[in-house]
Amino acid sequence: MKSTTFRSAAVGAVLTAALSAVALPASAASAAENAAAAGTVDAATAQSFGRLADAVLTQRTAALLDNERSARRAAPLAANNVRLSAGATRAEDTALSALRTRKARLAALGEAYTSADTRVAVDGVRVEAGHATVQATETTTLTYRKVRGDEPTTTGFQAHHRLSFTAAADGTWQLTGLTSADDGPLAVNEPGTARVAAGTTALPEATPAATTVPSRPQTKPAGSYDYAAMASYAEKYWQNYNTAYRKFNDDGGDCTNFVSQALKAGGWAHQSGDYDDYHSWWYDTSYQSTSWVGANEWSWFTLDSKRATNLANVYDMGVGDVMQMDFDKDGSKDHTMVVTYRSASGVPYLTYHSVNTYRRSVASIIASYPNSAYYAYRT
Repeated sequence: MKSTTFRSAAVGAVLTAALSAVALPASAASAAENAAAAGTVDAATAQSFGRLADAVLTQRTAALLDNERSARRAAPLAANNVRLSAGATRAEDTALSALRTRKARLAALGEAYTSADTRVAVDGVRVEAGHATVQATETTTLTYRKVRGDEPTTTGFQAHHRLSFTAAADGTWQLTGLTSADDGPLAVNEPGTARVAAGTTALPEATPAATTVPSRPQTKPAGSYDYAAMASYAEKYWQNYNTAYRKFNDDGGDCTNFVSQALKAGGWAHQSGDYDDYHSWWYDTSYQSTSWVGANEWSWFTLDSKRATNLANVYDMGVGDVMQMDFDKDGSKDHTMVVTYRSASGVPYLTYHSVNTYRRSVASIIASYPNSAYYAYRT
């Protein structure tokens, strides 16, 4: 179906009215039931699905803002035939509470957001036996509060969601589930726990990095690579992928592939060898080494070849350095990111794929994953 976009210019605060709906008249209810049974919904209902997704995701983002009541509301629903189920209402209450707790952790780390812009595009609707599955893409930009005065202007991400709706007896559609369709770390406004990859034994062994703010942040010394080119590449293609490379979003995630591209743009040379030998690192028109796309294999290659060394603290990273995460500390690295900005006060900001994200602070990531293992690499 044609993609429909809903926009909240400044993220809404209290959306109870926008998330409620009135039952349709009996004739409309009958028509809705017939459409659901036939495997179709009309354009107005499809738009209502999108508007409800916009309202829910806008409310989640608002929970992270300095003053969520000061922001505008999301656009109201286009029709009164779609609403949250009782279970989804309770789940969203829990989600908002978790996000407000995250906001408090962020404040303790010296970070806050003043405003945000959320857009939701409905990519597809599938209806079967009274159930509708909606695929939607959220694009959100948050504005940093100048707490230290040297923060970048914004951070942004693009996340994919799967929404489940059920046709009720009164002819309304009820949202019963909202899940992430992405691999990788949580989006800035996503509560809960991200899925993680299967465990792998890692050799050579990387050293976990501390996540406490050091008293004297270290400055990255000059190196043999073009770090500005790495950052420029990543910030150019964080959302609009470089068509010269294959994408791996549906094959375990695109994060390490994206970081490898940025490193190559900054001067990393191919290392020939068998595709499954972690001593090699290369990409060509038909295939690539596992170390190009795999988080663990990238770490093994990098440390073995001495292309990079481990840092003792994530706050020691500079532009062009790389951070990896092990979400549940099972020994397997699950995600790879590259630093594209570092503030004068010593806060690194990371850009990555899966979920596509621009200049997210290391503090924001730590606030979302306080119990994960972090690995910092000086390139």
